[in-house]
Amino acid sequence: MQRSFYHDQELSRTCNACERRRRGNFLRDVVVRSELTGTGSAGASYPLSEIQLNSKIRGICFYIVTACAAIVLFVPMLLEHPLVLMLDRYRRKAHYLIAKLWASLTVAPFIKIEYEGLENLPSIDTPAVYVSNHQSFLDIYTLLTLGRSFKFISKTSVFLYPIIGWAMFLLGVIPLKRMDNKSQLDCLKQCISLIKKGASVLFFPEGTRSKDGKLGPFKKGAFSVASKTGAPVVPITLIGTGEIMPAGREGRLNPGSVKVIVHPAMVGNKPDELCNKARNIIAHVLIC
Repeated sequence: MQRSFYHDQELSRTCNACERRRRGNFLRDVVVRSELTGTGSAGASYPLSEIQLNSKIRGICFYIVTACAAIVLFVPMLLEHPLVLMLDRYRRKAHYLIAKLWASLTVAPFIKIEYEGLENLPSIDTPAVYVSNHQSFLDIYTLLTLGRSFKFISKTSVFLYPIIGWAMFLLGVIPLKRMDNKSQLDCLKQCISLIKKGASVLFFPEGTRSKDGKLGPFKKGAFSVASKTGAPVVPITLIGTGEIMPAGREGRLNPGSVKVIVHPAMVGNKPDELCNKARNIIAHVLIC
């Protein structure tokens, strides 16, 4: 009997310990659920994933459209190239009309572009130095829709891309080897030569795309070219491209609209003054 009594006591203690553990687990589960409930809402993760999925789908569609348009339009660009070289070797306006059509066909289904200050654009035949802030891969598309024939600088590796790179070669885009001082100097010399021969050049004075949308410091190369050639500097502010396709996330295309503001042209022979003035003009609009 005594042995049975101790056995019953041991069994009772074991059952009580199990019950306490069960209740403790239950309470922890309630606390965790309560904390999650307090910091979120039902299905909170679903809308986020849906937004990301939609942006990825839009991005895929964007690249399909731009590739199809490029393939179709590359043919007339290639066919007209010998004539362009004979009649308009430096400005290549006929090629840039096709580039404008390509850019417009690409962005039209996805992005609304609003323009301000188009009256400040120099005439098509006036060589100029265009300078713009740089937030996104979309910036070149947006600027091409302005309908001006300007050369711009691009990494040499981009010229190897099928169709797009070949079209850039036909347009006369200026190749650059990054981190190569000789290549940078050659680029500036080529820009000066092109402007003296009647062509325009586009620069992104920040040198690279902004990661956070803030305007970075300007390099003086563009303004040295302008001061040495006497060409007008035309500042352009782009608003919205960074939100639609942020730097580093080129596979996504968010919904939104873009605003392009063309500011009055400036002329001067002091690169530092031109640089500071252009940056202040662009920065003022971005801050506002």
